[in-house]
Amino acid sequence: MNQQMTEAMLQRFREGFERARAANLPEPTAMNLSTVDAEGRPAARTVLLKDADLDGFVFYTNLNSRKGRHLAQCPHVSLVFWWRELEEQVLVDGVAEPVSPVEADAYFASRPRGSQIGAWASRQSQALESRQELLDRIAEIEARFEGREVPRPEHWSGFRVRPRRVEFWYGREFRLHERVCFELSDGVWNETLLYP
Repeated sequence: MNQQMTEAMLQRFREGFERARAANLPEPTAMNLSTVDAEGRPAARTVLLKDADLDGFVFYTNLNSRKGRHLAQCPHVSLVFWWRELEEQVLVDGVAEPVSPVEADAYFASRPRGSQIGAWASRQSQALESRQELLDRIAEIEARFEGREVPRPEHWSGFRVRPRRVEFWYGREFRLHERVCFELSDGVWNETLLYP
């Protein structure tokens, strides 16, 4: 059974995230998501955090994309938040689980209409003959849903990464960095300081 994060861990994350927002960083929600395929070959890309609570870290994607296929084959992932100007990063190792359809529907409904249309039009990660092919698909989807709400496509949803290990890294002078690690062991979260 997955255990929730501790309040202290979540509070530490939220404080760092708020520092990143207050510093007007270009995209404080950006996080690197690393997955592996069925053969164990790694792949990494940047996605955007959409929620963080005691249950984990949430992002959304096309389920047919490369990352979606990887997650279907192996749900073990790593996330990295890197707030360069603050010299802070958060590293998360955990398991990605699908969000509920209700949660996915609610988030999809909050997206701009253009992003909703794009979710239908994009065959994410598949070969594209030309940019015009994509523009034609967008026009087709816009016509299909003209004058009505755009429903969430079945191939588009979200994942919640339930952490098993979370490390907070703070850059310090002479590379004597501060590292605070929370790790789940036998259902209990343990907090440890690590050497730089």
